[in-house]
Amino acid sequence: MLLMTPFESLLQGLSQDNELVHMEVSRAERARFATLGDFGDFGVAALHEAAASLIGERELWCHQAEAIVHATAGRSIVVATGTASGKSFCYQVPLVDAVHNGGTALMLFPTKALAQDQLRSIGALNMKRLSAVTYDGDSAIEARQWARRNANIVLTNPDMLHQGLLPFHGRWASFLSALRYVVVDELHTYRGIFGSHVAHVLRRLRRVCEFYGSSPVFISTSATVGDPGGLAEAITGIRPVVIDVDGSPRGERVLALWNPPADTAGVPVSGNASTARLLAALVTDGYRSIAFTRSRRGTEVVAARAKSMVPDALSGAIRPYRGGYLPAERRAIEAEMFDGRLRGIAATNALELGVDIGGLDACICNGFPGTISSFRQQIGRAGRSSQRSLAVLVCGDDALDQWYAANPRQLIVRPPEPVIVNPANPFVLLPQVACAVFELPLDPQGLLRAYGSAGASSDVASDEFDPLRPPVLEEAVGDAVRQLVLDDQLVVVNGRAVHSGTSSPSARISLRSGSGSSEYRIIDAKQRLVGTVDGGRALSVLHPGALYLHQGQQYRISELDRNDHVAYVDATTVDEYTQARSDTQLRFLKIEQAQTIGRVRLCLGRVEVEEQVVGYQRKKISTNEVMGEEPLDLPPSSLLTRAFWFEIPERIVERAQVAPAAIPGTVHAAEHAGISILPLFTICDRWDVGGVSTAVHPQNGLATIVIYDGYPGGAGIAELGFAAGADHVKATLAAIEGCRCKDGCPGCVQSPKCGNGNDPLDKHGARRLLAAMLAK
Repeated sequence: MLLMTPFESLLQGLSQDNELVHMEVSRAERARFATLGDFGDFGVAALHEAAASLIGERELWCHQAEAIVHATAGRSIVVATGTASGKSFCYQVPLVDAVHNGGTALMLFPTKALAQDQLRSIGALNMKRLSAVTYDGDSAIEARQWARRNANIVLTNPDMLHQGLLPFHGRWASFLSALRYVVVDELHTYRGIFGSHVAHVLRRLRRVCEFYGSSPVFISTSATVGDPGGLAEAITGIRPVVIDVDGSPRGERVLALWNPPADTAGVPVSGNASTARLLAALVTDGYRSIAFTRSRRGTEVVAARAKSMVPDALSGAIRPYRGGYLPAERRAIEAEMFDGRLRGIAATNALELGVDIGGLDACICNGFPGTISSFRQQIGRAGRSSQRSLAVLVCGDDALDQWYAANPRQLIVRPPEPVIVNPANPFVLLPQVACAVFELPLDPQGLLRAYGSAGASSDVASDEFDPLRPPVLEEAVGDAVRQLVLDDQLVVVNGRAVHSGTSSPSARISLRSGSGSSEYRIIDAKQRLVGTVDGGRALSVLHPGALYLHQGQQYRISELDRNDHVAYVDATTVDEYTQARSDTQLRFLKIEQAQTIGRVRLCLGRVEVEEQVVGYQRKKISTNEVMGEEPLDLPPSSLLTRAFWFEIPERIVERAQVAPAAIPGTVHAAEHAGISILPLFTICDRWDVGGVSTAVHPQNGLATIVIYDGYPGGAGIAELGFAAGADHVKATLAAIEGCRCKDGCPGCVQSPKCGNGNDPLDKHGARRLLAAMLAK
């Protein structure tokens, strides 16, 4: 009989009511080494002595050697290997070589925490002539001025490049003229609307560099992701060398699935309690651990519960970490992580990325994070030193989590999803082209140089629908220039497009949305800034009467100022939370693709969604009991986006034995289940999409189920959903059939974001309808 590892013994001892549904141990893997000479006529002697000294007598893992050779030879690369595989070293050597030869480097990170972590790493190199500095929204004016005059390595983020550097590129002339390398770290995070914006920002950077006589090499790094080369090309506009053979060693890992027990109605218990219990047990047993949650609120709740379960001496060693904290709060928590004072961390995906917290033994995922890529990135936070580690997925109460509970091997064997960006989205394209023309006038030749190489398949002619094939950007940019001229934002002078304004449009454009909506500030009674919320979520989470949670403190929204984008709050402590309710209307604008799925028609196209928050429910935290409903008088919002939808003939409804009065609840339940299972086929989560279902849609006269992209203009999700077709319907049906509940629960047809309060829902009608849709 094989002896159990300490982690296996701990989990077996904690498991109650068969919570531990799966556990297996993955074996350790040895490193694979290589030299620079293995990848061509190249050796350490070709590097500046400072860069060569970094390598020294060290044995390079094979992907590190390959990356260094290609990058220093002037070829753009993407390194797509696992967590803790030394990807930073792949760009540190070329950067040191460039700086000691008089060049500069720009490093882009999706989060400020990641930039701070890398700044510490570069500082630890202790290299002369390296002058590295972070340049972000937290930097003081004096620090920004110093960076422009003295830094040869600048660490920033796409937002700061977009708003703080490119519009004022003249101040950076000497830095940009010597720019040798641009590092794009954590490439897989640039997806959807954010990635579509960043694709334009990097093309703007290339235009400005060309103006100053430089042509930097792009070094992109990514966790394991589908088609990393295609993504790198879509983001940077340059076809890279793909390096995806991972030579790093791996320690033994215990992987477990933890499914909280169901209550008497068959509804799974919230994963927060289980996650907190696991985190507390690991901290108490001396294991440094991190628990990832899927919401800011979940982070606060898990940290508070775990603190209450550990000995008093350890309660201060557990803290939450999430977006929305003020800079000083973030820096203090990060310092405690790095020096080991924290033993347990409850975090959102703000810490999913490559921040080396150091020495973590265990990772708990409170709910599947939406994609295989994110799941593997999160569990890779533990065991970075090749020690034995533990990864636990606490299955949430939705269909996707329960699907993985029933199919645990898929967490290991399922390939990572591709990341999709849509730079041709007009809500992204038009403002970004305006930014580019403000920075430098645009002529036809410049347009081709900046946008003509986008997309790995842009030169392949095909009439077959392919959701992964990027658009031909130069054509879309030409149309955008003409539209901006008609809108009087640009004028044409001597064959060149010139911006008609005197101030940069970038200050008004957020990279995180397609609508340019800005953040709302949250101010307490003492006029202190509590936190921030994106404008796209403001009406649903900051409406008057809403409860907002920050650092364990509850706040009640007393006033929402939509003109100044400010929410005023008062501190409170109640056993209560709020959930917004809304009315949604959807209109089809254009059908672009259609196909037959079983016995129904599946369509893809453009839609307009009008949503109005009309009230909110007050619910007890302890029991989820509805305490009351309050009306709201807020203006409607309109969203022009892309969707895929199922048109269901009356005969199929009759075949499914769904009575006319039961159709609304049936299609509503099928819509919810379809949205929750969609991340199996797209790199998104249910919060990235919306849905509308109706017994009879006024435009087609049929029962209709619509799933739409939650971003203006679309982010590529609808295309992948349409391409999944019958497989998506089959998985949705399997999720409903496999659920343990009697009449519907969050594990199958209920949704935490439903604007109608999950009413009406008919689980059994949805099961019969989906089966009838697929019947041959």
